[in-house]
Amino acid sequence: MPELPEVETVRRGLEPAMENGVIAKADVNRPDLRWPFPERMSERLTGARVSALRRRSKYILADLSTGETLLVHLGMSGRMLISGDPLGQFLHDHPAPEKHDHVVFHMDNGARVTFNDPRRFGAMDLLDTATAADHPLLASIGPEPLGNDFHEDYFAQKLSGRKTPIKSALLDQKIVAGLGNIYVCEALFRAKISPKRHVNTISEKRIRSLVPIIREVLVEAISAGGSSLKDFRQADGELGYFQHSFDVYGRETAPCRAPDCRGEITRITQSGRSSFYCPQCQR
Repeated sequence: MPELPEVETVRRGLEPAMENGVIAKADVNRPDLRWPFPERMSERLTGARVSALRRRSKYILADLSTGETLLVHLGMSGRMLISGDPLGQFLHDHPAPEKHDHVVFHMDNGARVTFNDPRRFGAMDLLDTATAADHPLLASIGPEPLGNDFHEDYFAQKLSGRKTPIKSALLDQKIVAGLGNIYVCEALFRAKISPKRHVNTISEKRIRSLVPIIREVLVEAISAGGSSLKDFRQADGELGYFQHSFDVYGRETAPCRAPDCRGEITRITQSGRSSFYCPQCQR
């Protein structure tokens, strides 16, 4: 499932085609994805201006001139692909419709944004903009890791006394938004902290040191266009490239890349997810 860097990459890619543009027509080609689409979705989107394109955790939020906000979740295999941008930033002509093109936004500037999702684990909803932050999907999410509210004091206080593994704590969206398996594994490697360590056995100094490391990993991943492992594509159809920089994720039995470390990367299962780490230098 796309994590924060992939969703932010898609949001940035959509900006030139959608932000401040009008949805001249919205084609809704099926009644649902993960859950049913809102009533009259096509009618409510058609003619609306996209006043702002935001991201909250792993959700893309398009604020509309109608006072509603379109919420988009990419799910496991969802893609939002742009074609026909008159500004010349996307060189693709409009492709022929495909089987899994479930929602298509025809923008008044000539661009077309297609939501394609073969596995249909994605989702869309229309929220009242004024109360969108209170929506059940958004209300309990923690601070954005690249925002000012995520800082060392907050993180140390939030994790104080917890007895869960540090990996589980970092994946808890109520503590920090948008982190997923890939970037937690990479951040813990850089911090030299084992994913098996329980939070209450890690010094506060090491806990606090994770904040800039998490930000560093995310910024690098966004700069690389995210990570393409299976289905993820940027809005222009290109792959992300951060997977070529993985230190541990997906590198089971490969040698550790830390200087002077002769260990090899190990994979374990935690809460049904694979954790990759070096037992030699992550303690």
